[in-house]
Amino acid sequence: MTIFDLAAILRRINKCIALVVGFGILATSGYIVTDIVLRKLGMSLGGSDEISGYIMAGVASWGMSFGLTELAHVRIDVIRLRLMPFWRSGLDVFSILVLAAVVSLIAIQAWPVLEKTMARDSHANTPLETPLWVPQLIWFSGWLWFAVTAVILTALAAICLGRQQYKAVADVSGIGSELDEISK
Repeated sequence: MTIFDLAAILRRINKCIALVVGFGILATSGYIVTDIVLRKLGMSLGGSDEISGYIMAGVASWGMSFGLTELAHVRIDVIRLRLMPFWRSGLDVFSILVLAAVVSLIAIQAWPVLEKTMARDSHANTPLETPLWVPQLIWFSGWLWFAVTAVILTALAAICLGRQQYKAVADVSGIGSELDEISK
């Protein structure tokens, strides 16, 4: 298995995750619209605000790894594009290394939140009385997957930099610049 195979596998997994997340957003939107229509008729499904909040937390944590593998994260291109390939690749590796470190720290710090919720058997203070471990598990696992994805891509980018494969570094951890978009 090559570096590109592993990066491609991560991209495919994250595309599938993005589809699931997208269907979750569509289902939530349908639920909200149905609730709004029913309210106009004097009825309500209830809980649409609570459920949509849980869905948005899950979407945010799970969706970020898709953005990472699709090179959709934001960086300022002004200086980066003017650098020689070695330095540009070095900045790409540094950027994803910092991202992986921050996301890993967030995932590590998210675990005690979930652990405490499960230990206390906490429920939402709402009519739905949702066991909070359910949405928090989805939220935490999204952060954990984002951290795993970022760490793997960091390792792949560092290996490519060490081998002086600068195009490969950009393919694994670079950004989609405006120049790339124009040339498509």
